[in-house]
Amino acid sequence: QVHLVESGGGLVQAGGSLRLSCVASGRSYAMGWFRQAPGKEREFVAAISWRGIRYVDSVTGRFTVSRDNAKNTVYLQMNSLKPDDTAVYYCAAGSGARVTMTSSYDSWGQGTQVTVAS
Repeated sequence: QVHLVESGGGLVQAGGSLRLSCVASGRSYAMGWFRQAPGKEREFVAAISWRGIRYVDSVTGRFTVSRDNAKNTVYLQMNSLKPDDTAVYYCAAGSGARVTMTSSYDSWGQGTQVTVAS
């Protein structure tokens, strides 16, 4: 397991942008971003692994995930934010191949709140 620390959440108006960062204590096969809105299950947002990059359909074209291996840091650039993007965003690290599944990750950050006002 690795230790993960997220930052970059906050309050933004609809149409605005935020960049989330996640610093890891070590390197993992896959780094993922998930989110959880009140009363809803945690859902996959984006992931980057040695196989490539995946996004959930609802953020494709608006969000970009990237990775700086030298800094053990993964980023989530979020543009054209919508009120429906409001959630706690979690960074995750793991070795599973099915990067859209929470079960593929064994390390989780504490979460960072993203609130998009209409």
